Amino acid sequence: MKSMTGYGRGAHTVGDWVATVQASSVNRKSLEVSVSMPRAWQWLEPEIGKQVRAVAQRGRIQVAVECVAANGPGIASIDEEAIDAMVEELGLYAKERGYQFEPDAAFLLQLALARTEGREGPETDQLTELVLPALNQALGAMVGMREREGSVLAKDLLDRVEGLRALTVRITKASEGTVIERRDQLFQRLKQMDLEIDISDERVLKEIALFADRCDISEELIRLASHLDQLVDHCRSDGPVGRTLDFLLQEVSREIHTVGSKANNLEISHLVIDFKNEIERIREQVQNIE
Repeated sequence: MKSMTGYGRGAHTVGDWVATVQASSVNRKSLEVSVSMPRAWQWLEPEIGKQVRAVAQRGRIQVAVECVAANGPGIASIDEEAIDAMVEELGLYAKERGYQFEPDAAFLLQLALARTEGREGPETDQLTELVLPALNQALGAMVGMREREGSVLAKDLLDRVEGLRALTVRITKASEGTVIERRDQLFQRLKQMDLEIDISDERVLKEIALFADRCDISEELIRLASHLDQLVDHCRSDGPVGRTLDFLLQEVSREIHTVGSKANNLEISHLVIDFKNEIERIREQVQNIE
């Protein structure tokens, strides 16, 4: 079991360049991959997405790629002297042709970006050698964190499922005397009304049988036990189980709701409330699981 929360960082050097990759993951129902890197490198994005999908199936995963010179400023640094020279040249060009030229902050930003994109950086084949090893390091660290947190979540979920099992046992025990209690209540009421009816009277037997059928929760308890067993099995699984756990919790909620509506017993009603509260706590944890 893995959590969907994790972070990893990797760095790799080739020649005069150092690539740094950061990968972070948060909860999502499906897999979303977001890559941040210079525009000129976007041809690498499909390969980065492929590497991410190889290690994760759910979560929003953000990958940030940077590349800087090993012994100098990064390729994204601004060359002030070069920009000043370009502004001067453009001013002379405009003056010779009679154009108005008044560079503002927005113009200077566009000029700086254009200058940055045109600066020398790693060669194309060198960029692949730089980024992919750093990416593998970052993803490995991120997955490691997701696995460690997943182990903690799995232990917590297993403990909580054992609590649900204990509640199920108490509900089963409380339901055993429900029909007898209903029969005694019926005879007590008849006695209070001065109605002497034999216990073998067909009308009494029919009333008791109808009540027994309405409040019988044995089938729900059997299915409930099966769902809890499956929850335990999936909590101990190594693969992606978040969606399966969410589905099983829906089925558990359905069964315990039916138990509460059928069982005409105050003790069972209280136990069902405790059961439902614990399911909600488990559901919150499951939202963090891949």
